[in-house]
Amino acid sequence: MKKLLLLSNFLFVLALSSTAQEALFNAQQIVSPETHEDNSVTFRLFAPNAETVEITGDFLPTTKVETPMGEMDGPGKVELSKDENGLWSYTSETLGPELYNYAFLIDGFRTTDPNNPFLIRDVASSTNIFIIGGGHAELYKTNDIPHGSVTRRWYDSPGLDMDRRITIYTPPGYEKSSAEYPVLYLLHGAGGDEEAWISLGRTAQIMDNLIAQGKAKPMIVVMPNGNVIQDGAPGEGSRNYYKPQFMIPKTMDGTYEGAFEDIINFVESNYRVKANKENRAIAGLSMGGFHTLHISRYYPNTFDYIGLFSAAIMPREDATGKVYSDFDQTLQVQMENGYKLYWIAIGKTDFLYDANTAYRAKLDGMNMPYEYVESEGGHTWRNWRVYLSQFAPQLF
Repeated sequence: MKKLLLLSNFLFVLALSSTAQEALFNAQQIVSPETHEDNSVTFRLFAPNAETVEITGDFLPTTKVETPMGEMDGPGKVELSKDENGLWSYTSETLGPELYNYAFLIDGFRTTDPNNPFLIRDVASSTNIFIIGGGHAELYKTNDIPHGSVTRRWYDSPGLDMDRRITIYTPPGYEKSSAEYPVLYLLHGAGGDEEAWISLGRTAQIMDNLIAQGKAKPMIVVMPNGNVIQDGAPGEGSRNYYKPQFMIPKTMDGTYEGAFEDIINFVESNYRVKANKENRAIAGLSMGGFHTLHISRYYPNTFDYIGLFSAAIMPREDATGKVYSDFDQTLQVQMENGYKLYWIAIGKTDFLYDANTAYRAKLDGMNMPYEYVESEGGHTWRNWRVYLSQFAPQLF
């Protein structure tokens, strides 16, 4: 009897093992996404009971969508075709070099691709990603070159009365070197945090590749959290897991800008840096561009390089803090103190285009020097990654 039970248990375990192996084997037969020689891409999803399956992604023609910041260009969508086995598929047109994102819509329910484990989070949404190589997208790849290090540190912020999490990139060879390095402070947009630039922006890959190609000087890149009521990104701070929000209270009321010296002091006390104006740069996208404009003006003799990427230059009812007072006067002081680069970039269809045009007119009226880049597209990471790859080589 005992032998029969042992044999029965063995056969049961064997059956489970076989079933698990079969499930794993079958799952691996679906390749999605699959990039072809002509750089078209096929997406596949096994959903035999679905009535409709669509794909949405930034490789498709854009469509207008309503957002908390108004009407903006959003990713389009297209239907997949279903075969007799319940496998849905869609093959794109030939795609140009880029880091793309996408998701599926199954009977209207949005979900990620179960056959693609590569995901990024943007505010509260997760999407799959893939890269079509060549051109500027080669900068987004992890290539066989020397690599820098990415660390998450905690720093004391007396101005905000809390310890806060920060992401810091150090260039290849930093740990073994005794050299001092210049610093780029890189600021995220609304809904982002200290994870945004390193994940969505591919900062480490871009910097590694630019440095290896001799196009950018080795530098430290500091990526803070601009949401002053958070000590860390959702899931990484003391509040633990909660749904991220697009706009968080106090993000654009002057509190962050006023306490920014805490970040500089931490970096210059804990890293081998060249602690002077000539070796400090600051740049940011959208809300981070708004922060960059005001931080560089509020501390008018601190940064020699300033980058505004699709900057959210707009009137705000909560912008009443000391940081925003005497705007024209402090901007004049910043200009008179001198700097090496004031760089403004924006897409032609960005909803902030008119606001940036008005700001440039103000600078022109002051005879304040700046460089201007106008690209295709709108308010997207596709532009901001390119802006970083164009801005960083001009530093230091």
